[in-house]
Amino acid sequence: MSRSVLVTGGNRGIGLAAARRLAARGDRVAVTYRAGEPPEGLFGVRCDVTDAEQVGAAVSEVEREQGPVEIMVHSAGMTRDRLLFSMPEEDFRAPLETNLIGAYRLTRLVLRGMLRRRWGRLVFVSSVVALRGEAGQANYAASKAALIGFARSVAREVGTKGITANVVTPGPVDTDMLAVLSEERRTELARTPVGRLGRPEEVAAAIAFLTGEDAGFVTGVVLPVDGGAGMGA
Repeated sequence: MSRSVLVTGGNRGIGLAAARRLAARGDRVAVTYRAGEPPEGLFGVRCDVTDAEQVGAAVSEVEREQGPVEIMVHSAGMTRDRLLFSMPEEDFRAPLETNLIGAYRLTRLVLRGMLRRRWGRLVFVSSVVALRGEAGQANYAASKAALIGFARSVAREVGTKGITANVVTPGPVDTDMLAVLSEERRTELARTPVGRLGRPEEVAAAIAFLTGEDAGFVTGVVLPVDGGAGMGA
């Protein structure tokens, strides 16, 4: 069955890989993007998830184009790395606004239709950093850890309505976010138990399962896709 899908941050990295994977299985997929151009072959809606008005307008535009959102993947994310002792409050707040509060804004809007139809899939892209922490990323780790509590609370609220809420926690994945790092740091991050960085498509495969028709009894799950980097966390 073809479903109406909204992927935030769907113009690059994990979000784009997830959008293409769901489109390939026959879903009607829209992506939000904040800058640049929308990906070729996907319906793009310009939206800054830190702006409530833009979020509302984006959801309305997607629903006019392809029907009420049945699957939402929140992949929009940002980092603003700095050691805590030198981190101004603005830098601490910024990842929370995108990674967490953006998720709240979108979830609250799309849930209305899901509740009416008694079917829905919510997937939130967190990070292995949420579980184990990382120096210089107290802000990012806090935002991504909060997503887990948020998703599990939503899962308890709407589970009897045919709606699931799950989290994937990618480890070091070869995306633009890692591309800006030094070669030495990238080599260090690639020292996972499987001996390499992950690929966005591997995270997308997990998202595809969690958003599928066969995952109706899977909710409140935190699914690591991290090459073993977070084992024991």
